[in-house]
Amino acid sequence: MEKKKVVVAFSGGLDTSYTVMYLAREMGYEVYAACADTGGFSPEQLARNRENALKLGAASYVTLDVKEEYYRSSIRYMVFGNVLRNGTYPISVSSERLFQASAIARYAKQIGADAIAHGSTGAGNDQVRFDMTFGVLCPEMEIITLTRDRQLSRKEEVAYLNSNGFTADFARLKYSYNVGLWGTSICGGEILNSNLGLPEEAYLKPLTKSGTQTVSIGFEKGEICTVNGRHYSPVRAIQTLEQAVEGYALGRDNHVGDTIIGIKGRVGFEAAAPMLILAAHKYLEKFTLSKWQQYWKEQLGNWYGMFLHESQYMEPVMRDIEAYLESSQRHVSGTVTLTIGPKWFECTGVDTPNDLVNSPLGEYGEGQKGWTADEAKGFIKLLQTPLRVYYGRHPDETL
Repeated sequence: MEKKKVVVAFSGGLDTSYTVMYLAREMGYEVYAACADTGGFSPEQLARNRENALKLGAASYVTLDVKEEYYRSSIRYMVFGNVLRNGTYPISVSSERLFQASAIARYAKQIGADAIAHGSTGAGNDQVRFDMTFGVLCPEMEIITLTRDRQLSRKEEVAYLNSNGFTADFARLKYSYNVGLWGTSICGGEILNSNLGLPEEAYLKPLTKSGTQTVSIGFEKGEICTVNGRHYSPVRAIQTLEQAVEGYALGRDNHVGDTIIGIKGRVGFEAAAPMLILAAHKYLEKFTLSKWQQYWKEQLGNWYGMFLHESQYMEPVMRDIEAYLESSQRHVSGTVTLTIGPKWFECTGVDTPNDLVNSPLGEYGEGQKGWTADEAKGFIKLLQTPLRVYYGRHPDETL
């Protein structure tokens, strides 16, 4: 009898390692391990993933490179919308998961899988993101989640792997990390205590530099295209910027927010390149967009980020919001100069051919050329009219 095929979304961690071995050994599946790389794995880690997946009993292993898709379909819109969850978090891991799941689903359909599995627990958002994506893209496939459904502990999973001859460094670390192109999240440790923040040793990229440095970031229609004057593809520009500012401990913070499953959660993160890019992009927009373009883009950017976080990326309205965000970027081209130092940065200048600050009609606070003094007084008098009408009727409310 032909074995059923299952694709396991394989990260190389404990839960997915257990899943591969158990499905192959105990449930008789032909296991296809697939790692969707959104920028969080080194070549060495991917090679180790392949080796371990085959040792665990997988019939096949594949790395799915999703970095370009992740940028084109998500990151660039988050930049267009200046998306920060609750004004703080650049939606790093939560946005990645949707594209990892989509890539896994496509691969499962390609090989004709009967089932699809992931290693999420029942306590977080990722179970929603994976299940929803799989349920929409491959509804005919069974979704298997051994860690969640069996409420397995780390100790049980490690014991099972060890008893079947597989050993690896699954020591319970104080912190758990999710590393990707758009930042690193940090869970566990002090972050679980509302009274505490993360100490220096919790961060993967320590503070090693002093003094200040100037960095320039160039944009073409809202998309990053240069770092310090050199042209790169957007993905490579993000990676290059991250390397250029390493050692300054930038982009650190902790985010407190409402999870999809209803409880509140807290996560630390370090995202130097994303935070610099978002700050520089927003600064450039102040010079190149109208007041109302900025206002409505902020409203839609907030909605876009919320839907992305809530696993609603496939909701059709997201394509409509993306169309507006992209249209808004037609004049957002230029170079932003930033000054950076240990744990701080500021935008200090803009060079753009679409500079609305530099207007022939006048220079703020210095002099006007587009109107006369009498025209200004008439405008101000008209602007007063609604208030004069109201307080004339209700003098008792006058401030």
